[in-house]
Amino acid sequence: MQTLRRLLPSASSLVVFEAAGRHQNFTRAANELGMTQAAVSYAVRGLEDQLGVPLFHRVHRAVELTEAGEKFHADVSIGLARIQKSAEDIRAKGRESNVTLAASTAFASMWMLPRLTRLRQDLPEIDLRIQTSVRDLDLDEEPIPLGVRGGDPANWPQYHAALLAPEVISAVASPAFIEANGMPQSPDELMRYRLIHLEEPVRQACDWPEWFASAGLTYPAQSRRLAINDYVLVVQAVLAGDGIALGWQHLTERQVGSGALVPVGGHVLDTGLAFYVVWPRSRELTMQARRVRDWLLEEGRKTREG
Repeated sequence: MQTLRRLLPSASSLVVFEAAGRHQNFTRAANELGMTQAAVSYAVRGLEDQLGVPLFHRVHRAVELTEAGEKFHADVSIGLARIQKSAEDIRAKGRESNVTLAASTAFASMWMLPRLTRLRQDLPEIDLRIQTSVRDLDLDEEPIPLGVRGGDPANWPQYHAALLAPEVISAVASPAFIEANGMPQSPDELMRYRLIHLEEPVRQACDWPEWFASAGLTYPAQSRRLAINDYVLVVQAVLAGDGIALGWQHLTERQVGSGALVPVGGHVLDTGLAFYVVWPRSRELTMQARRVRDWLLEEGRKTREG
């Protein structure tokens, strides 16, 4: 770098040269840079003196890059563009106050929304943006710093993953449904009740046959059943007394805690899988994104241990 400094003592002369070569006109370069035409000419002449070769052919009221000037201009343009992009990225990261979290609609509405007031109290300077989708978004392509997804982290080698909640599933019903239809005490009794099915369009999710199989039972196919492709609507149907559904404990914990939903059937399935906060290995999180990630993980820890 010492050699470069002796060769090109003024970095500003490179900025002037890039603008002059791009416009092929010293006056337009001067207007762009807020300089006089004479100052541009002086800076270019100084750069030529330092390099020992002419960079422009000077003709009447116009300039043209020489062969050496064209090659040097191409390299300088690439270098300055990369420096500008890097500086803009650093500045954007330093000023970024928005953090986007990608999640399912169910997680966003049933886990995240009830905690937003606490998030705003704990992180008042951060604006959280929640982006929902029927599929797990590619955080590298979007790009989005944080996501929540369920499954096995071994299947997502491109992401860091930290535990948020284990996947534990019970059957749940509303008190009104139980009052009208009775309380099923065992999994086999549940088969006689109207069961609401979640039919996820993209994500894989535990279903009634899998849940019954974990209890040692085979669930017979039914010709008449209620199937819904959105878990939030499934839970709303249960709250309305339309039937019994599978309840993911980390999503239904508040309704169960308040008595709006009641676990029924006496069987709980722990799938051995879990839900995780994930973030790309390909780039570093901003300070604000790290704070949101840590806040989510702390909320998950308190819920698991509470």
